[in-house]
Amino acid sequence: MSWPWQLLTLAALVQTAAPAVSPERAAQALFLEDQAFSARAAQVPLAEGLGPMFADDVIMPGPPATLHRGRDAVLAVLRASPDAAARASWTPIRVGLAADAQHGFTFGFMTLTHADGRTVPLKYMAYWVKTPQGWRVAGYKRARRPEGDAVVTTMTPHLPPALVGPRTGTSAIEPLRQSLVAAERAFSDEAQKVGLGPAFAQFGHATAVNMGGAASAGYVVGAEAIGRLVGGERPGPPSPVEWSCDVALVASSGDLGISFGFIRPNAPPAGATAPPQGAPFFTIWTRPSAAAPWRYIAE
Repeated sequence: MSWPWQLLTLAALVQTAAPAVSPERAAQALFLEDQAFSARAAQVPLAEGLGPMFADDVIMPGPPATLHRGRDAVLAVLRASPDAAARASWTPIRVGLAADAQHGFTFGFMTLTHADGRTVPLKYMAYWVKTPQGWRVAGYKRARRPEGDAVVTTMTPHLPPALVGPRTGTSAIEPLRQSLVAAERAFSDEAQKVGLGPAFAQFGHATAVNMGGAASAGYVVGAEAIGRLVGGERPGPPSPVEWSCDVALVASSGDLGISFGFIRPNAPPAGATAPPQGAPFFTIWTRPSAAAPWRYIAE
C-alpha cells in the first residue's frame, strides 16, 4: 500500500505542528525578549550592548547611502559612531508576530546615555527571526527624535488569528518572497500614477506607523496620516522618487515580511548627469493570509 506522503518530493513543503501557545503568549515572549536585551545593553557600550541581539546576516540602513549587511559590518558602524561609548536602553511600544511564530517585529523609543550624563534620544525599529539561539534581529534601524522624555504608550499587538506550524522548503517560501518583492515594485509604480501621498495611503495598513522625521517626537500612525506626511506639498502625480526591493525576508506563513532597498530620485539634481544612489530603506509588511494583498505596517 502506498501512502500519500510517499509521493512528496524532496523540494516539497514540510510543515511542523503549530506551537501549543496562543498568539498573545507568543508575541508577549518576543516583547519581553526585546526588553531583556535592553536591560543587558544598558550595562555596556553601544556595540557590545546591541551585538548579542543581532542575527549573523542582520541588515541596517545607514550612511553613506548604504545597506550595511552582516553583524560584523553593522557593529563596525556602531563602533565608529560618536556615540560608541554610550550605553543604550529602550522601551518597545508595539510587537507584531507572524502566524508561524518565527518572524516578528518591535519598535519603540531608545536613549543613549554618555558617561558625562549627556543623552541622545532615538526611535528604533527591529524585525526579528527565530533562530536556534532564540529571537534575533534581522533588520534594524534607528532615527533621532527631539530632546525630552517620550510619551510611551503601548500599542495593541499585531497578531495573527491563530498560530500555524512553521514550514520549510524553498519551493514553498520563494513564491511568498517574490510576492513581497512584487508588492514593493507595485507600490512604487502606483506612486508614479497617483502621487507619493496617495500611494502611501493606499498601500498602508490601517495601523501602520512611520518613524517620522527628527522633529517628530513620536511615530506617525495610520496610512492616511503617513500619506499626508510623505506627500508634503506635492500630493499629486507624479512621484518625485521611485524605489525597489533588493532583499526580502518572509515568514513561512506568508503573512509577515520585510523588504530592503533604495529610494531614488526620478531625475538627477541640477548639474548632475545621473540620479544619486538614493536613500536606503526597510519596510515591514503584513497581510491576513498568503492570498491577500500585502500592506506595509511599519517603516
